[in-house]
Amino acid sequence: MANANYNDVFTMTLEGRTADLADNVSKNNALLNRLQEKEKIRPISGGSKILEELEYGEGDLVWYNGYDTIDYTPKQLFTAAEFDLKLCAVPVAISGEDLLKNSGPERVLDLFEKRIDNAVKTMSNQMAKAIYNDGSQAKEIGGLRFLVADSPATGTVGGINRATGGNEFWRNKASTSAEALTKDTIGKEMHKMYNSLCRGADKPDLIVAGDDLYSLYEDSLTALQRYTDPKAADAGFQTLRFKGSDVVCDGGQGGFCPENHMYFLNTDYIYLRPHRDRNMKVIGGERMAVNQDAFYKIIGWAGNMTMSNASLQGVLINNQA
Repeated sequence: MANANYNDVFTMTLEGRTADLADNVSKNNALLNRLQEKEKIRPISGGSKILEELEYGEGDLVWYNGYDTIDYTPKQLFTAAEFDLKLCAVPVAISGEDLLKNSGPERVLDLFEKRIDNAVKTMSNQMAKAIYNDGSQAKEIGGLRFLVADSPATGTVGGINRATGGNEFWRNKASTSAEALTKDTIGKEMHKMYNSLCRGADKPDLIVAGDDLYSLYEDSLTALQRYTDPKAADAGFQTLRFKGSDVVCDGGQGGFCPENHMYFLNTDYIYLRPHRDRNMKVIGGERMAVNQDAFYKIIGWAGNMTMSNASLQGVLINNQA
């Protein structure tokens, strides 16, 4: 059997790295990075559901003079969306043979670091992919294709049926271009979508697109219009600007934005809700394989992606028919 002392080194090395893992995951994706900046990554402490309170109605304003009666009929102004807790994990394993072949404190530490680096990359890339989930996989978080749907009048999101009359407030905006977009027509469609999502001071602050639509928008701009957000650029994201919103390309290698989609997001109302006890942390204690000469550790995460206002979110779809 491998030297059991290495298990302590393995544990301490892994625990030391996972302290920064949650930050590394958010830095790997423009949307998660924005949510972190705006403190919209809000841990939960427990419960079988993640609740988001929704304010969807207005009270009555009555004009009067003198001794006019001011009547009030109670109205339901608030409700709540509930999201299931989802769990995922990345195992990290080291065999006794590998430990023997890499004996010596420095070489063992190097081996651990490489395995942990791989786990960090795996978790970061898979979470970046998961934020575009469409909700079809019951065990996975519901991402943008679920929350900001192509067909917003269908399906149940957060326990609220979007197809039901009276639940129109819980539908995002979605628009499919009449014809395939070009560099000469994309600006007009973006203006229409953006304007439909403005409510007083509320407006989209982040527009996320895949390679195709990002390239069309970029080609539509003159050299003088191609200015970027220095803060986003410093974070490593390729950005342009549109009416004060950052336009980010989430395509290429490691990009997961669906083809021919451009999401107009008001991130004041989008959240990542990790469980505080399972936010990229090591699960459990010692894990020595029963019938193998190997050590195992598991990095776990639990939570979901949620939303508290659907009507201020939108998606522009490029018609490829």
